[in-house]
Order: sequence, then structure tokens, then C-alpha cells
Amino acid sequence: MKGSLVPPPDIRELRDLTRQRVNLLEDLNRAKNRIEQLCQTGNIKISAVASDLFGLSGRTMLRAIVEGKRDPGWMADYARGALRGKRRELELALEGSFTENQRWLLSKELNQVEWLEIQVQVLEQEIARRVARFEEPIRRVMTIPGIDFKTAWMIVAEIGVDMSVFEDVKHLASWAGLCPGNRESGGKRKANRYVKRALCQAAWAAAHTKDTYLSAFYRRMQVRKGPQKAVMALAHHMIAIVYSVLRREEEYVEMGADFYDRQNKPKVVSRMVSRLMKLGYQVSLTAVAPEPNVEPVAESAATAESASELCTNPSAQEHIPILTPRRGRGRPCKCLERGIICKHRIGLLANSLESQV
Repeated sequence: MKGSLVPPPDIRELRDLTRQRVNLLEDLNRAKNRIEQLCQTGNIKISAVASDLFGLSGRTMLRAIVEGKRDPGWMADYARGALRGKRRELELALEGSFTENQRWLLSKELNQVEWLEIQVQVLEQEIARRVARFEEPIRRVMTIPGIDFKTAWMIVAEIGVDMSVFEDVKHLASWAGLCPGNRESGGKRKANRYVKRALCQAAWAAAHTKDTYLSAFYRRMQVRKGPQKAVMALAHHMIAIVYSVLRREEEYVEMGADFYDRQNKPKVVSRMVSRLMKLGYQVSLTAVAPEPNVEPVAESAATAESASELCTNPSAQEHIPILTPRRGRGRPCKCLERGIICKHRIGLLANSLESQV
């Protein structure tokens, strides 16, 4: 039997710290949810007005409630920044009734939130000190869109920096739980939930980046499989990139958002032409080399002038060597009979799509 993955001592110690940080963050979220539930029970609706209940304004108002202050207008004056423009809504949201027992529970929960936040800060400082020896691998991993410093140290702490311990990238993806499969043990799939969580969060962040290959990959998967499966597919793709970056000791190379268009250029062109023809246009394509010295404004003006001449001179429209598009739904054009400028036949001109934009 093959032995399980046992990282070196420095990686194991770093892993203990990063996992403890995740556990503290989970406890912090649970404590915040309990505070939100207490506020709803006491008819305090601060979260319905403020975007962050635990911002500076929200915490000051919660502390005022713990101290027993009941004047909504007075407590609404604690609002800071843009929230001051919602004082009337805050006054209505603070017209609640907190009992003595609820105020005691709220004070204990607020103290726990502050204590947990301090513990998270202490852990993050210790983690930042220990990952200094892995500065170069973390820097290379951070070149991947969607992966920040904290996500990078989580990845390094879980999988290490030596990729030779995995036979190939497929084994790493399976070990992290980022590949499809039906094998279960005791009703649960065996996988590293910390790596899976970190990569899924990074995939969601990468999906919202602009002009990147990973965001283009997400959009392709989303059309076919939906957003949830697309995020999982992107996370699987990203862990393969992490494997290559760490194994080859190279930085991530951005291929651009138009990577798939460049790979399947004939197919993309055919699809766009087919879509234009369905809209009633006849399209003729001519390859044009980029010319930096061309003035597009003058060209557009000339095109607009020819289109204007075509509209005002109905006899000139009869001599245009074009083909009539396929008959669409709706009534036929009666612009010539009514003696008005025709806006329908301008689109029949060859290369006249630019004038319509």
C-alpha cells in the first residue's frame, strides 16, 4: 500500500496555523449570526438599512443598545459616512424593544466577536512570519488571477511546494476533491476540504476579473453547466495551474480573454455571420490588416454621407447591386409610398453595419 502524504515539519506547522485560522473565522461568523438573530428578535432592523451590521456605525449602535439607551433618534446620530443620509430609516429600524436578558446576551456576543477578531489578527501575524521562507512560491502562485496573499498561503500550507509527491495533476485534483467522482466512504467523499474551500473562493474571484482567460473559461462553462458547476470546473482548472506553476517554478502566463476566439476563429466567425443573416442581413467578409494611421472618424463620415444620399434619393436605391434579405415577420416597408426617409433599406448596403453603430 502507498503511504499517505506527510509534508515536512515546517509545512505541517504552517498547516496547523492556517486551519486554526479557518476554525476561528467559522466561530466568528457563527457569533455574528447569533447577534443578527438577537437583533431580529428584539425588532432591531439595523441590517435592513446598513450594509454592514458590524461596521463602525453598527457596532456603536449595538453598544448603545447594550448600555440601555432607547432613544432611536439619539442612536441614529451614531451613523457615519453615507449612512448619515439614512437617519430617518435608521430611526425606524431602531424602534425595537430589548429586554434585560437580551441586552446581557448581546453584550456577551459582542465581547466574543471582538475577542475572536483579535485572535484572528494574532494568527495572521504569526502565519505571515512563518511563510516568509516560502516567499518565492507564494509570489508565483499569486500571479494567478483570483488568488490573493491569504489564499496563496493556504494553498502552500496544504499541498506544500514540492509537487513530486503527487504522481500527476489528476492525483492532486482528486486529493483536493476538485474532480468529479462517485467514490464515497461512510457517506462522505474523502478530500481535503481546506484546499477545496480556498480554490472555490479563488475561482469565484477569478470569474469576476476583467479580460482574463479564467473569466472566459468560467463564462463558457456557465452557459453549458450553470454557475455552480462552472465554479467547480474553474477551481479544478486553477489547481492544475497551481500544480504547473509550483512544479515548473514559473509564473502564470495570461492568455487573454479572447483565447478561445483565437483558437476557434473560423467557428466564431461562422456563428456571428449566421446570426446576422437571421436578422436579415447579407454579410460579405474581407480580411483587413490593422492600420494605425487610418482615421476612423473620416471614414465613418464618408459612410454616413453615402447613407444619407441613399435615403434622400430613392432612385439611387434601385441601382444598388445587392440581394434582398430573407422575408421576415411583420408588415412590408412603406416608407417610399409615404414620402419619408427609409430606415429599413440602409442596412441592405454592403458593409453598412458600421454606419448603423
